[in-house]
Amino acid sequence: MNLKEVLNWRYTTKEYNPTKKISDADMAEVKNLLRMSPSSVNLQPWHFIVAETTEGKARIAKGTQGFFHFNEPKVTNASAVVLFCVKTDADDTYFNHIADSEDKNGRFPNEDIKNGYLGAVKAFAGIHKYDLKDLQHWMEKQVYLNIGSFLLGVASLGIDATPMEGIDVKALDEEFGLREKGYTSLVAVSLGYRAESDFNSTEKTPKSRLAESEIFTQI
Repeated sequence: MNLKEVLNWRYTTKEYNPTKKISDADMAEVKNLLRMSPSSVNLQPWHFIVAETTEGKARIAKGTQGFFHFNEPKVTNASAVVLFCVKTDADDTYFNHIADSEDKNGRFPNEDIKNGYLGAVKAFAGIHKYDLKDLQHWMEKQVYLNIGSFLLGVASLGIDATPMEGIDVKALDEEFGLREKGYTSLVAVSLGYRAESDFNSTEKTPKSRLAESEIFTQI
């Protein structure tokens, strides 16, 4: 599929075929999509919990109880579920860790360039922590940037997806001990293959977007 075909093919899947599983090769591509996403100053303020087993999906389904019960089948019937988590803080120790990782991967030809990069990271993080006072919100934006590219990427593999903010983040944080590790859950994305009976499929329900004349200003 070309890009236009991928965009028209994908949609937020409401019902999965529980008998169809994503191959190991495609799951490797899925994980690569998550890892290679861009982020501001390459901060990578995320962690991903990937559930492919029945037991793993049942643990994530604990975040779909009560009010969010309508999302439980999208978790349990999917082939896999990714829980996107975001850091709750970032400090000099983490910034140095990122810089050391980049250095190990050969991105800095000398120490001055490494220190320049580290200074830029601390400067931008400092703006968000002290001036704008939105450091965690800024890091959440980076995770959502990842989710956006992730949805397009998995669609290019012919994999359906369902992003879900309708989850109990406190329950999931407790289930996986996230807060003690410096993270909190944000969004769950189910992956798999659409059921023929899915009412929301593009075969049954046409996609709808605002007209170009309304959303573009050409200059």
